[in-house]
Amino acid sequence: MLKSLINLFFPKVCYACLNILEDNQDTICTSCRNNLPVTNFHFNNDDTVIKVLYGRAKIEQGTALFRFEKKGPVQQLIHGLKYRGYENIGVVLGNWLGGELKTIKHYNHIDIVIPVPLHKKKLKKRGYNQVAKFGQEIAKQLQVTYVDNVLLKITNTKSQVNKKRFARWQGNDTLFTINQIDSINNKHILLVDDIITTGATMEACINVLSKAKNVKISVACMAIA
Repeated sequence: MLKSLINLFFPKVCYACLNILEDNQDTICTSCRNNLPVTNFHFNNDDTVIKVLYGRAKIEQGTALFRFEKKGPVQQLIHGLKYRGYENIGVVLGNWLGGELKTIKHYNHIDIVIPVPLHKKKLKKRGYNQVAKFGQEIAKQLQVTYVDNVLLKITNTKSQVNKKRFARWQGNDTLFTINQIDSINNKHILLVDDIITTGATMEACINVLSKAKNVKISVACMAIA
């Protein structure tokens, strides 16, 4: 009765379409789960993500759960996660993608999951890294370690949301650094982020991580634009 009363005054809504959720639904409604623009890259051996980074950063595998469309439900989800504090979206998407990746041979060779980091000032302001829970859930599904203290962001940059694509390519060489490099020697890393557009951020992270000895890197994102 108490739960019903709370839902009456504070109804839970789907973070993708904003419709009220049924009692047996959580975070994303069944309709959205069935209709979100999934890529199926990892099921179809699609190399779209690899092509984004081609000639700039070498990766073993690359995938994204969704295709990003402006004003679409995926944008609604990522904005809710990133700017409104709806961290459970990261849990749901990480569990979703991780559950799929664990069925694929290529991803069974992952040793650790590392998130694209936030600068400490932005982390303090936001209170969380929007890809942390996403990465943690993927790590759980793959039964590997989640590590967030190896790749560090040392330059505090403004949001790239409104930047033109060319501008995103510039100035990324000194954004990141690596800590405890020996801990990732001979490892296969899964680098995770929310959205990949030009690949500039991923490129910068991969180039830093590649300084480790005999390291392999794959990429998994919530969405690709």
